[in-house]
Amino acid sequence: MKLTDILTADQVVADLSGRGKRAVMEELCRPLVAGHPQLEIGKLMEVLVEREKLGSTGIGDGIAIPHGKMVGLDTLLLSFGRSRAGVDFDSLDGKPAHLFFLVVAPDNSAGTHLKALARISRLLKSNAVRQQLMEASDAREIYEIIESQDEEF
Repeated sequence: MKLTDILTADQVVADLSGRGKRAVMEELCRPLVAGHPQLEIGKLMEVLVEREKLGSTGIGDGIAIPHGKMVGLDTLLLSFGRSRAGVDFDSLDGKPAHLFFLVVAPDNSAGTHLKALARISRLLKSNAVRQQLMEASDAREIYEIIESQDEEF
């Protein structure tokens, strides 16, 4: 599975305006709701907030991967966002998060969900990739970086 099998260019937010965890997650939900009208932003947020209560999805190195499982969903959903300013996401290393992948999976799809999280982790493990994503000029360029790196992993 490639990330670009799930992520489209219009699900990339190049300049997140949210300054808090909840605001960023809501902003990352918007492109998913726009592309899937059956979704409700409130229900998506409920799933994500519940998952955050178990422990922060801010994994360090400027990365957060908010995620959760949703009843009634039939496909894995993915969005990406970047915050140049950084957001306090209660990350493991105590530093702000700048790069975000939001993953929402059907409640009965453990394998697909875990594969997506592992793929994202491998992609963002590279300092060079993180730097390219931070320096990209717009959403299209961010998507192209993810697309080109997706081939490597």
